[in-house]
Amino acid sequence: MVANAFDYPQFKGSIPALITPMLENGEIDFEAYKKLIDWHVQEGSDALVVVGTSGESPTVDFEEHGELIRVAVTHANGRIPIIAGVGGNSTKEAIYLTQHAEKAGAQAGLSVVPYYNKPTQEGMYLHFKTIAENTSLPIILYNVPGRTSVNMTNETIIRLAQIPGIMGIKEASGDISRLGELLRDKPDHFQVYSGDDPTAAALILLGGSANISVTANVAPRAMHDLCVAAAQGDLAKVRELNGRLATLNRLLFVEANPIPVKYAVARMGLSQLGYRLPLSHMSEGNRVLVEQALKQAGLIQ
Repeated sequence: MVANAFDYPQFKGSIPALITPMLENGEIDFEAYKKLIDWHVQEGSDALVVVGTSGESPTVDFEEHGELIRVAVTHANGRIPIIAGVGGNSTKEAIYLTQHAEKAGAQAGLSVVPYYNKPTQEGMYLHFKTIAENTSLPIILYNVPGRTSVNMTNETIIRLAQIPGIMGIKEASGDISRLGELLRDKPDHFQVYSGDDPTAAALILLGGSANISVTANVAPRAMHDLCVAAAQGDLAKVRELNGRLATLNRLLFVEANPIPVKYAVARMGLSQLGYRLPLSHMSEGNRVLVEQALKQAGLIQ
């Protein structure tokens, strides 16, 4: 367990859920990966999540997954906190990845609700409790029912918040009413992060800690400024920045994440454009829509 059971890192602001750049043949482009980390440091991102959904965790193998975490921690070299994607639908595999991230020096692990096998609320509770008991790396739960097909209830989240080592949750349900209740009822030490760009500012205004963001892959400075404005209660700036990013937030999900955001990153000249099956290239019509959103946000000419 962590030295002080509830003494965790405090993540604030904008946390890009970093893509894993690939060459056209699908091989990981580690040089582009390092350059993206450098760029996010320069652009003011507050931390980075690596090898999460946007990082194509389902399509990289175990060895690559571990290497992506190691390279990120080593290359960041303390300049920006690294949160490692360490989830899985197998508790044993999730423990393995979490222990690897701990040894690599990550600041926390992001662990998704098990997918496909559709655990009960008790199964979710036991899954995350067992992970926490087998590592000293602080764990951030990740609830994304649109992908996992199951939704972790507030009651289960509150139960898990009592377990030493479980520091917070990334909530991607976008249900502000439910999240308002969670923010009201959670323990003080437990941090709630948005995982839904369109509602991120609203969640932070209600007391959320940060936004783990897809959009920040292409608009890191604007997303950082939006999160800071929301934390400070600067409603005029929140409205202005949220309006600037609103169309981009929507169109980066016109096809399954990370297909559109990888196209956008490549269109900005920050990486080559490569995917791994079963992910495929975006349709021409949707490429036009994403380009229009990038132009509207002032990110390309």
